[in-house]
Amino acid sequence: MGGRKSIFITGAGSGIGRETALLFANEGWYVGAFDINEQGIKSLESEIGKEGCFSQVMDVTDEKSVQSAADAFAEKTGGKLDLLLNNAGIFTIGLYEMRQLQDHHQVVDVNFKGCLNCIYHCLPYLKKTSNSRIINMSSISSVYGIPEASVYSSTKVAISAMTEALDIELEPYGIRVSDIKPPYVRTPMVDNAGNMKSFKMLSMIGGLTTADKVAKTIWKAAHKHKLHWNIGLTSLMSLQCWLLPFSKRFTVKLLTMPKINN
Repeated sequence: MGGRKSIFITGAGSGIGRETALLFANEGWYVGAFDINEQGIKSLESEIGKEGCFSQVMDVTDEKSVQSAADAFAEKTGGKLDLLLNNAGIFTIGLYEMRQLQDHHQVVDVNFKGCLNCIYHCLPYLKKTSNSRIINMSSISSVYGIPEASVYSSTKVAISAMTEALDIELEPYGIRVSDIKPPYVRTPMVDNAGNMKSFKMLSMIGGLTTADKVAKTIWKAAHKHKLHWNIGLTSLMSLQCWLLPFSKRFTVKLLTMPKINN
């Protein structure tokens, strides 16, 4: 691998993860592409080339799978890791009471516990690398909980809180931690969100962004230190919540709460 920097990307098989992998590879980084989507990461590895990309099937909810992937990538990089991108996530839609409990558990397992697993097993390699970083994928839904995505929102709030805490905890090792807070992103993850009120309303007012734009923000976050990186409508919503905190609930209810027929 030589002196190239390395990035470990979860959820690299499509969407934001794939766009980020291509961007960093184009900038000369050595990419570790990990996902449960074997076809997606093999296609990515083929596009980048084996000299610039290592891929392995990994389930972020399976601790042994994560440890295996982290150790395998470290063998390719001489035990170093410059950047961990916790991007893997799932998005379930529907009022809380209309979803099965196992659906809620799965969102927590992938979005939050998966992040915990990856940080834990990548941390030894991050600590061996000067000026290393962790970037976590949060969301506009961490600013205020979104109806029809209550558990998803909860995981993103938790990720932002963990980002803040670990940025302080890991500072003595020279590791900086930040998160990315995009609005809805045009990726396969939101393919089934068309009937969700918040998705319709945010689409109307410019609340959608692209995976390419998020990838470019991740690139900036990898080279500068800012704790929370808001994208697009997230910046406006955060400003509103700061200036007019009393308006948060009303605005979110107006834009996102579907009509319920009793």
